[in-house]
Amino acid sequence: MDGIFDRSEALLGDAAFSRLQKARVAIFGLGGVGSWCAEALARTGVGSFTLVDFDIVAPSNVNRQAMAFPASVGKPKADELARRLLSISPRARVESVPERFEAANPARFDFSSFDCVVDAIDSLDDKAELILAASSCASTCLFSSMGAAFRVDPLKVSTAEFWKVAGDGLARALRGRFRKSGRFPARKFQCVYSTEQPLKPQRDGVKGSLMQVTAAFGLALASLVVRHLAPSAAGNGGEECKM
Repeated sequence: MDGIFDRSEALLGDAAFSRLQKARVAIFGLGGVGSWCAEALARTGVGSFTLVDFDIVAPSNVNRQAMAFPASVGKPKADELARRLLSISPRARVESVPERFEAANPARFDFSSFDCVVDAIDSLDDKAELILAASSCASTCLFSSMGAAFRVDPLKVSTAEFWKVAGDGLARALRGRFRKSGRFPARKFQCVYSTEQPLKPQRDGVKGSLMQVTAAFGLALASLVVRHLAPSAAGNGGEECKM
């Protein structure tokens, strides 16, 4: 397997690549956003993953999720994605956690054991609790995905600090929830979102989404993670994770 990360190491440099190899990244939510974030990080050379998702692969996942194939339908998403990452990077350390991160039990995970946490959860309650828990850990950098559904243009994907995200219904709902409860994230954190106005769904009750957009969200999250873990090589000062 020598040579599979030569291009990553050539761009980032030995020291930065070594940091990636030693990094521990947890990804919560392994759908159309989280699964592609995980794959991008595995292909870049991140050495350790914790993959958290309670769901199983459904036929409707095949259009946008990295581990979703007709042959994987009915199998746990976390297990299937873990196998995919190990097929890419056999020496990676991959922990599959086929469980739901629930607002009722945020202490289930030791966030201090992760260098970065990626929030790609859809559920508003669970997403809010994950943000509160991860942002309260001083040693962990949090990155979060806002809404990727009902959009078709990957060129409209952008990043901003959570309180500066504009035009996104999920960010607006989260901010309202924090204000109402009086519980706020302990630190600033960067989000991936789209400036495209969501389209009107063509079928009631179906949350339409395309890989072109969800994968762009996932790749943007992976970029934030890499630039945080290897700031000097990425030409910045690690500003993606601000206090």
